[in-house]
Amino acid sequence: MGDAAVERVSPVDRERRAEIADLLEQLAVLAVRQLGRRDISMTAASALGRLAREGPARLTALAADEGVSQPAMTQLVQRLTKQGLMARVADPDDGRAVLVSITDAGRRLLAERRRDRVARLSDLLAALPPEDQTTLAAAVDSAAPALRRLVAAATDLGGRSAPPAG
Repeated sequence: MGDAAVERVSPVDRERRAEIADLLEQLAVLAVRQLGRRDISMTAASALGRLAREGPARLTALAADEGVSQPAMTQLVQRLTKQGLMARVADPDDGRAVLVSITDAGRRLLAERRRDRVARLSDLLAALPPEDQTTLAAAVDSAAPALRRLVAAATDLGGRSAPPAG
């Protein structure tokens, strides 16, 4: 949908949408950069998350999806395979091809990273005054359905459906 079409149907003007988008972007940076662990790179976490959500993939497709070169993805997969977080598996549709998949250890790592981020964010929220906590709780209750639709819309448009799972 183009900008003109969005303007016609949007009850919120362009400037207000930009303010909302800026705040959501700041929250994304907080969640990913400031609350995230530094045990693996963001690219590694993103690739593992993609494999966890979408299943095994060819290395070339994974590199394209993650926006990195094939040689860079090859090195990343080699490193994560040595760490036991990824595995190479035969492509059931093409015996000559190999797919990359996430291992159980990779899934556990992603789950641990997510739990850590949630705990750290929960601690930050607990440090707010009670009235701010109440305000945020009410805002989340009100906004959650719209935010879920926003994520779904991004997925429908071929965008990344979620921040790195790890």
